Parts: sequence; C-alpha cells; structure tokens
Amino acid sequence: MLTRRALITRGGLLGAGAVFLWPKPAEAEEESAKPVLARTKDIRVGGGKVVGSVVITHPKKGVFKCFSSKCTHQGCTVATISHNTITCPCHGSQYSALTGHVVRGPAPRALAPRRIKISKGKITLA
Repeated sequence: MLTRRALITRGGLLGAGAVFLWPKPAEAEEESAKPVLARTKDIRVGGGKVVGSVVITHPKKGVFKCFSSKCTHQGCTVATISHNTITCPCHGSQYSALTGHVVRGPAPRALAPRRIKISKGKITLA
C-alpha cells in the first residue's frame, strides 16, 4: 500500500518526466524545417537556378551565392545564369554571379544578396 507521501513523490517525478519528454512547440519545428531551394549537385559551376524570389549561383567550385531574383531595372524576374552571368530577359541587364553587381545595364544597382545555408548538399535560406 502506498502512502500519501509516496504518491506525491511519484506523481511529481512523472510530471517532471512529462515536461522533459514533451514534443517541441510547432514554432520551433517550423523554424528548423525551412524548404530546400536546391541541391548543390544540381547546379553546375558557372551556372545557377532561379527559385521563386531568389537566384542561386555556383560561381566557382564549392562556392554558392544567393540573390534576389528581381531585376533592379523594372522588377522582372531574372531568367538565365551561364558563364557566371545572371541575365534579365526583359531589357538585357546582366549581373555578376559572384557578387550580384551590375555587369551591363540598364539595371541601376546590384541584386540584393540573400543568406543561405548548405547542409548535406541541400541549400536553404538562412
């Protein structure tokens, strides 16, 4: 037969264990589960990939960069990335795949950089 004190002690220990084993809140899970934009193996050196509002480039082996995909001239989405150059199809503006700076106008300024994280070959926004 359990005493009142034993019941309280065991109940307290069980409650403490439940707190430590309780699953993480949904907010914490969402924060760590950012969508994969691309895989490193799918972007060749000198090329890149437009993924929604960003463009990911691979200017040299082991280096990946990310910028806004919105052209700074009139807001068109950039379309092609080759030979380390990002090109906007609307008016021909070109940007460096390494820095995002304007290589050829009429774009007035560089593409805005975006921070990325690479883990196990997967690229996500940081």
